[in-house]
Amino acid sequence: MTDVVAVLEERLNCPDTHWHMGAFGVVAEFLRDADEPTAFPEGRGLAAATARGAIRLEPNDDLRPFAYEGAMSRAKSWSQHVALGLPRTACALNRRAVLTELGPDAAAVRDEDRDGVLFDLGLARLQMDALVRTRDSGLIDALRAAEGKSLFGDGIGVMGAIFRAQPHRVFVTRIGRIEVFQPIPMDGGSSPPGPHTHLLPKLMKTGRVHGANVPAPKGLVLCGGFAPPHPTRDPYGVPRAFDAARHARFQELLERFGDPRLLAVKRAARDGAADAALAPKTRHERAAARVGDMQRGFAVGAS
Repeated sequence: MTDVVAVLEERLNCPDTHWHMGAFGVVAEFLRDADEPTAFPEGRGLAAATARGAIRLEPNDDLRPFAYEGAMSRAKSWSQHVALGLPRTACALNRRAVLTELGPDAAAVRDEDRDGVLFDLGLARLQMDALVRTRDSGLIDALRAAEGKSLFGDGIGVMGAIFRAQPHRVFVTRIGRIEVFQPIPMDGGSSPPGPHTHLLPKLMKTGRVHGANVPAPKGLVLCGGFAPPHPTRDPYGVPRAFDAARHARFQELLERFGDPRLLAVKRAARDGAADAALAPKTRHERAAARVGDMQRGFAVGAS
């Protein structure tokens, strides 16, 4: 666990690291700019806060990091992530299915947010609670009037009040929380740069705990994770010159926390090795082989 905490602390201090927490279809993201004023509140453990959002990590003995790469064929590139998961028996939160008032947010990352009133949106996700936090008396009254109702049923009318008041969103898991202070985009609008949230009912209805493209070990429920600085793109996806040091750093994480079989399949494809035992057979192995093909030129220093 000490080793994992050291990795999390290192990544938290890196402004180009992109964090997320939540469930499939309901996600909060935290990222910050290199020159953005950032506080690391004392007494809050692994925590950081900006004017746009905040994050706190709460690693425990059940936490299992899982590193993986994904093929982005259209962009002719790859993604890199370290998922943070828990066994299914250790990940569950409250799974409330109706709007519920919880009281002041004593666990807020910033002191000034601790008197805000929390309401659980009642999304009934296995590994996370999606909350809003507000001091707005009008919104508090509207949320209290809708308490005990479902946002996807007889309580859907309160969504208008939420959009107008723009409360903080607080997504909580067993491994920590992300708080988003930026506005919620209107229907059809784009998420703002920096911390933001996604609530996608179509994905929620699938009942999945993570996307099909994530090669998560059986029995592991992903509660969040991070994307370290990419060697060929900035945090917003803009291409940049290949950074060999960043690439090597993630390969180290992949060695420590990745799937050995997927790593071997990728290496065989990258090196052009004709080894029948490493021929890709599954969806995730085929993706690993595509990543290897794309990384082949970079492995010898090409830009």
